[in-house]
Amino acid sequence: MVFSSFVFLLVFLPLVLILYYISPGRVRNLVLLVSSLVFYAWGEPVYVLIMLFSTVFDYTNGRLIEYFKKRGSLRKAKAALVIDVCGNLAILGFFKYADFIIGNVNTVTGAGISLLHLALPIGISFYTFQTMSYTIDVYRGQVEAQHNLLDFATYVTLFPQLIAGPIVQYKTVADELHRRRTGLVDFSEGAFRFTVGLAKKVLLANQIGSLWDTVSGLHELTAATAWLGAVAYSFQIYFDFSGYSDMAIGLGRMFGFHFLENFNFPYMAKSITEFWRRWHISLSSWFREYVYIPLGGNRKGMPRQIFNLTVVWFLTGLWHGANWNFVLWGMYYGALLILEKLFLLKLLQKLPACIGRVYSVFLVVIGWVIFAQTDMGELARYLKAMFGIGVAGVNADFFYFLSNNAVLLAVLVVCAIDHREWVKQPAGNIYEAVQESKWLAYVKPVLLLALLFVSTAFLVGDSYNPFLYFRF
Repeated sequence: MVFSSFVFLLVFLPLVLILYYISPGRVRNLVLLVSSLVFYAWGEPVYVLIMLFSTVFDYTNGRLIEYFKKRGSLRKAKAALVIDVCGNLAILGFFKYADFIIGNVNTVTGAGISLLHLALPIGISFYTFQTMSYTIDVYRGQVEAQHNLLDFATYVTLFPQLIAGPIVQYKTVADELHRRRTGLVDFSEGAFRFTVGLAKKVLLANQIGSLWDTVSGLHELTAATAWLGAVAYSFQIYFDFSGYSDMAIGLGRMFGFHFLENFNFPYMAKSITEFWRRWHISLSSWFREYVYIPLGGNRKGMPRQIFNLTVVWFLTGLWHGANWNFVLWGMYYGALLILEKLFLLKLLQKLPACIGRVYSVFLVVIGWVIFAQTDMGELARYLKAMFGIGVAGVNADFFYFLSNNAVLLAVLVVCAIDHREWVKQPAGNIYEAVQESKWLAYVKPVLLLALLFVSTAFLVGDSYNPFLYFRF
């Protein structure tokens, strides 16, 4: 079940909201837990058992870590943490990477081992990272172990962010799991945020995504058409994933949870370093807090920092998928970030902001091509076309695609810009004034209904409704 489906919009969500709000406070977590299990089981009921096992496994290990620490046995507490982390990674590795490893062993050795053809449990990468962050934080003493299994299971299975994040660390919602308010303001703001996310997904990502599908499927590319397709995919993945994050944050707020932001206008970045502070913030924060800093971060000299960045970005790429293009994508960004640490960042800071933005977007668009093309042969062909190697510069196809999508591309550019950064002080206070104005209270419901109506109309008439981060 996806958020941008009629089953979710017209049946599941209204029923859950009604049940949630008519239930007394002590029962609401149970309503969310059962609803989340139904939501997850809609597409693959068998894999609910894996998620439930992970829930009990991490709950138990969290309690054990707390118990051993209180008794002063840090060795046993650390052993429980190691068992927890290894167990979680083993489950993730088996389902996500078993066939990848077998395939590579067969390629290198010619062993001919049969592939397992395991279906990837949806959202396993996200909830695995969430539960590991919980036990690590319990060990560090940053949170207390959760003693209520129902509350912990609600956290792990919470359907608004279960499928594709954002990665919600336990410590950011620990208090709200057993004590949260659900007032009219939170509900209306959440509904508005959800609707904006739905519109980004349906009206923007889906529409430009069809251009990428067309261009990437062409047998003969020109440089101009290849760049147009790459730009289309860059917009598609941004509005697809940020739209989903908006929907998740909005749904969370409708149920009284305040999830942290996951995107901050990443295409406004003036460097790759800044881009990764703005894109998929929850994942970047997770790797920084639980991998990069424990490895030593930037505290042990530049050679060690380069090593740490290489490890982090190898793992970041591999986390996204069991394919070599994802590893290449991760190492591509690792190399760029290392170059920025060495000298590029200082140079960029001396240049006008527009040059930094062009530099960043140029490299990010190339990165998205590496990310999108899982076939290494097709990836090489597409990258060659982008740089005019063995292909013509432009042909009639380019002008046809451009003319058909010019208005949409203009809208995408406008929606990807953080307009507050373009307004100088003190005029920037206009945004604060708008937020505090009385007429906004009347405009937002109208805009919400308009976006909801148009998005629904597009869903009725358009069978193209992919979700790119389902495979992760």
